[in-house]
Amino acid sequence: MKSSAPLRAVVDFAQNLIWPPQCPLSFEPVRHHGELSPAAWAGLTFVSAPQCRICGLPFDYPSAGADSSGTLCASCLARPPSYDLARAPLVYDDMSRDLILPLKHADRRDTVTRFARWMWSSVSAEISPDTLVMPVPLHWRRLVKRRYNQAGLLASAIARLSRRSFDPDCLLRHRPTPSQAGQGARSRKRNVTGAFRLSRALSGEDILLVDDVLTTGATLNACARLLKRAGAGRVNVVTLCRVVRETDLTI
Repeated sequence: MKSSAPLRAVVDFAQNLIWPPQCPLSFEPVRHHGELSPAAWAGLTFVSAPQCRICGLPFDYPSAGADSSGTLCASCLARPPSYDLARAPLVYDDMSRDLILPLKHADRRDTVTRFARWMWSSVSAEISPDTLVMPVPLHWRRLVKRRYNQAGLLASAIARLSRRSFDPDCLLRHRPTPSQAGQGARSRKRNVTGAFRLSRALSGEDILLVDDVLTTGATLNACARLLKRAGAGRVNVVTLCRVVRETDLTI
């Protein structure tokens, strides 16, 4: 079978003539679709150590007299989440929000592969070779309206990049839930209580659960709790962004 690379190059050239690549933040010309301009890149805030060992919340300073890699935040100390670990490459702020919203609501899919690379880089050291990659699901009514699940696109890209198995159909949202935007932790937790179910049992498989933003963690906790009750092993989480301040709870 002949390589499809020449055909792909012709298609890319024609596409670039019709739709020239632009940075999704600054709208400056770039070489490839989904690429960021230097100014946009410099404006992003990446999560870095020290951070909470479980939820990945970045700390301002290392813990005095302790190995900061094993330190927990106050929230995880008081009430450990149902997932084993969560990581995100970006802090959720004005810049990262403007990256996510076009993917989430405007069918801007050219950024998916780049986002998946960032996400996988942030969590890859914690993921076993036989891990199943699963997206946080949308209810079918919202899926019909939006036509795609942004978490599903990211999860599929991460599975391809990492050569892990992709399972988009095991975890289902069988009850529609109100939008989580602008709601506090308690309201978010109530919204997702009983909203998910599984299409099959699990037998000790490790899971990588994928979503776009970690806010209070209510949705991810509900999914992880259900997966573990059904027989999953470790449930790790990766999102593109994570909220670090309550004032960011607006997506």
